[in-house]
Amino acid sequence: MSEVSANPPLLAGCSGGNRPYHHGDLRRALVEAARVVLERDGPQALSLRAVAREAGVSPAAPYHHFKDKCDLLTAVAEEGFHGLALALKAGHDADPEHGLTAIGLAYVRFAKAHPDLYRVMYDSARNADAMPESAHAKDEGGFQIVKIAMIKAGLDPSDEVGLELACIAAWCAAHGLAEMSGFAQFGPLIEHLGGEDAFLRAVLERLGLSGKAKA
Repeated sequence: MSEVSANPPLLAGCSGGNRPYHHGDLRRALVEAARVVLERDGPQALSLRAVAREAGVSPAAPYHHFKDKCDLLTAVAEEGFHGLALALKAGHDADPEHGLTAIGLAYVRFAKAHPDLYRVMYDSARNADAMPESAHAKDEGGFQIVKIAMIKAGLDPSDEVGLELACIAAWCAAHGLAEMSGFAQFGPLIEHLGGEDAFLRAVLERLGLSGKAKA
């Protein structure tokens, strides 16, 4: 399977080490620092003190923007869902004729490229009993991107309930594939099909996500 860029939009400009932040943008600097610590050292290393050290600010500085570690993780999760939406859009735009398949592939690739961030995103969603509003944003949210692809594939936009259910089904399918695609027992089938990319495409198509746009 071809890998996503080593420096996708979500992590652009993050390279580790203490970095001064621009005046008035401390919150953003702390979220970026948290992503760096998370993806470099793992979730067990993430703390407000570690994030402050990464951002090059005092240990007390994060408390001006986040009441605790959970609050910081929520902000990181929101950024993660925004980054996922960008990845889904890029996947769709690269292969609009097979939009849903391309979106599914982009979803799995994102999850595999950023496993710790992906885990934080869904742990935060479970704790809040909902994904961030940004995931449903009308113009650029991940669900909206899936919905547009569904309509292009032929679903009736006037059937709001049916369309919503189809989007949920597609999202759940991609999430399940991301969680299970690395299971060892799939190895022989992956090899038989010619690689992980072919395996992922085949699974998505069997789930009804061929996603070929209607003429």
